[in-house]
Amino acid sequence: MSEKRSVIDRKIIANCIDTEETRVAIWEDGRLAELFVERMWERQKAGEIYKARIDTVLPGIHAAFVNIGDGRNAFLYLNDARGLHLEPNQEVVVQVIKTARKNKGARVTTRLSLPGRYAVLVPGGQESGVSKRITDDEERKRLKALAKELRGPGHGIIIRTAAEGVDSEAIAHDVEWLLALWREIEHDGVVQAAPCLLYKDIGLIGRVLRDELTRQVSEIIVDGEEEYRNVREHLPGLCGAPLPEVTLYTGTTPLFEYYSIEREIEAALERKVWLKSGAYLVIDHTEALTVVDVNTGKYIGTTDLRHTVLETNLEAAAQIARQLRLRAIGGIIVIDFIDMDFEEDRSQLLHRLEDAFQHDRYRAKIFGVSQLGLVEITRKRARSDIRSTLTRNCPACAGTGLVLREDTIAMSMKRFLRKVSMANKSEAFLIEAHPSVAQYVRETYVPLWGEELGKEIFVAEVPEFAWNKFRLDVQGSVEQVERRVEQMEKREACIVVHRPPSR
Repeated sequence: MSEKRSVIDRKIIANCIDTEETRVAIWEDGRLAELFVERMWERQKAGEIYKARIDTVLPGIHAAFVNIGDGRNAFLYLNDARGLHLEPNQEVVVQVIKTARKNKGARVTTRLSLPGRYAVLVPGGQESGVSKRITDDEERKRLKALAKELRGPGHGIIIRTAAEGVDSEAIAHDVEWLLALWREIEHDGVVQAAPCLLYKDIGLIGRVLRDELTRQVSEIIVDGEEEYRNVREHLPGLCGAPLPEVTLYTGTTPLFEYYSIEREIEAALERKVWLKSGAYLVIDHTEALTVVDVNTGKYIGTTDLRHTVLETNLEAAAQIARQLRLRAIGGIIVIDFIDMDFEEDRSQLLHRLEDAFQHDRYRAKIFGVSQLGLVEITRKRARSDIRSTLTRNCPACAGTGLVLREDTIAMSMKRFLRKVSMANKSEAFLIEAHPSVAQYVRETYVPLWGEELGKEIFVAEVPEFAWNKFRLDVQGSVEQVERRVEQMEKREACIVVHRPPSR
């Protein structure tokens, strides 16, 4: 038997020349399909196994907080404790199934699993399963029988998608290696004190090769000499012949720039995604779910409204599947397609969505069209999405995506100045603000305020100020404020001071 081939040309491109960060791109038909990022100070924890200590048990939420020794407690649902009765200070072996993100600690389980190239070993399990992505009935029967044969007392076996078409001897060898690894972990768990790390998964490039390397991959391109040698050394054990070509990139243009991956990463962070037809998607994230809105945009169609809407939705369906995979978006996704009046059009759209997710290795379940015309999807959340990996909340808007309007800040500024002017007899004020706000206030309000308050008002543009921050720098006589302005202009060339119109 042989793996089913596809016309898709896949490359794995690894940017590992920088010690601080490793990035691996899955490149399909000349476009970025997936991006994996690992930084040395934010190392991937998913898959790591710890000998941990129970810190707190909370029956009210049916969970426990677990000390794994990294400074932030992990979260263990009691349903994931495999029937153990947990108490504070109890030692337990756990595995990270979800990495820490935002303000949440890692999620762990006592149901351990060790992935190999062709199989997954489940210590303490009894299952003998086969990946659902293997659809050929005869192949499923063969692999199911092999899984039962390889399953021993005290552990289960799950055959991975990569095992399709692979001979029994190679799969058995993979399982033997996993069993030896588990015996080593078990030994360390007995002799070491909690909390401690018992098993660390292989590095990013190794994980991507283990999980993504198929015969569809024509080339692996690496820009670091050490990783290039490691890939060449371990490649024969990760896939059968013929081996993909392994290339050491030595060009002067950075690797990701050469393949235009940097530009695609920037586009993957945009909220708006344009389609070839001129229609577009808007992708918004909330704490609980991701919302995708489909718009016709510049697309006006060629026949009638019904076909324009259907064509836009069908094109959007394919692009949405690509964007969810590219951006590593998981959890609940709600899509607001353009309303369709005909049932056959809605059915055609759902079929297109199902086809678009066929090659996604993370399960996506489509729940049909709701009464409000929305399509709901759940997709397995296997890792942090690209947005949370590469960006952070805006320090100006605190993550809301909104800042105060200039005139809102201006009115707060005026109320402040009125309060100060009523409390003393100063002739002039020098107030500092963000450059854009300062310029807006000077052009729109300062003449009016000066006349109303009977004061000379100087406004300084301070680049380092936050958008909504302002501060009274000095108050007093006009001569005192002028001297301060002269000092600022001499010492701090980046600050621009606007004098009142009369000066």
